[in-house]
Amino acid sequence: MPLTDYPEWFLGKLLSGRRGNDHDLFCKAPAFKEFSEPNITVEAPEIGPSESKLGKEHGAWGSGRIPEIKWTLSPSMDAATVKEYLLVFEDPDAPLGHSNPHGIYAEVPATRSKIEHADLELVRKEGEKNIIKGGFTVGKNRRNIVYIPARPPLGHGSHRYFFQVVALKEPLNLKKDREPPAIPELKTLVEGKVAGWGQWIGTFESTWDRHK
Repeated sequence: MPLTDYPEWFLGKLLSGRRGNDHDLFCKAPAFKEFSEPNITVEAPEIGPSESKLGKEHGAWGSGRIPEIKWTLSPSMDAATVKEYLLVFEDPDAPLGHSNPHGIYAEVPATRSKIEHADLELVRKEGEKNIIKGGFTVGKNRRNIVYIPARPPLGHGSHRYFFQVVALKEPLNLKKDREPPAIPELKTLVEGKVAGWGQWIGTFESTWDRHK
């Protein structure tokens, strides 16, 4: 066990009350005021119902994979109105004072109904842009990488990871030569374009044996 684990645990305990920034989640933005309740069913079949525990392979000390995420529109939704999807994966329990985006994937084709880790395979870098196998536009997280695996501070307790799926009735039409879009900009860009949303929540906690 690295000696650095002890100060991390102490700091995690000290900041244990700093969590629960649910108000800052993407699907709490003003663009969703007409959709207070989700109308898309989001599942992670390999793990279980929402609020199930993510496995070690989904964390920073494992392979850092995302679970397979599937979604289904509610019967009240007309699939023909969906032009594309936006996927936002966030941790509102990070002790940062705001929700922490781990993965942002825009311009997901309307024909898709799931995302797998293979879709996020990095093909190449073009400046700040990450080009991935799935062909989606990768948004900017705090490390500007394709996906930040779950890594709560040791001692901070269990964190919740929100895998949010947003259906858009108009495409975002992001220019190919632009910088990767970040959360604040996307919250504005989706205004008037939301057709629905849903989420699946996974939980993860760092433990003393995480390096094994």
